[in-house]
Amino acid sequence: PMQYKVTQKDGTEPAYDNPYWDEKRPGLYVDVVSGEPLYSSSDKYKSNTGWPSFIRAIDEDAVVTQEDRSWFGVRTELRSAVADSHLGHLFEDGPKPTGLRHCINSAALKFIPKDEMAEAGYEDYIDQVGEPIS
Repeated sequence: PMQYKVTQKDGTEPAYDNPYWDEKRPGLYVDVVSGEPLYSSSDKYKSNTGWPSFIRAIDEDAVVTQEDRSWFGVRTELRSAVADSHLGHLFEDGPKPTGLRHCINSAALKFIPKDEMAEAGYEDYIDQVGEPIS
């Protein structure tokens, strides 16, 4: 139910009550709906927000942005390019080198540990994943 609420109804899961906010293993984060690769553990950092945060997508074409006026102002929403799943929001308060924070709902993601990537069909991305930034 939470995955559906987040990805299809533009919902938000509770902070700190989700599986990946504190995930530290190397691996790949893919869209829970389509399986498309979205984020690398190498670009993940501890933002102290309670949601997984990344400085960039694994590929600039993996996510798309759009204006979100649903919460008392304007935010930048992040959606997966292939499945059009709601992922989270983009903020300009992240660390260098991008200065960006892709604040993503765990419910929109499936984590593939690095040692399982080849078996899961993501061998082309193995060289792009490593230890999280922090």
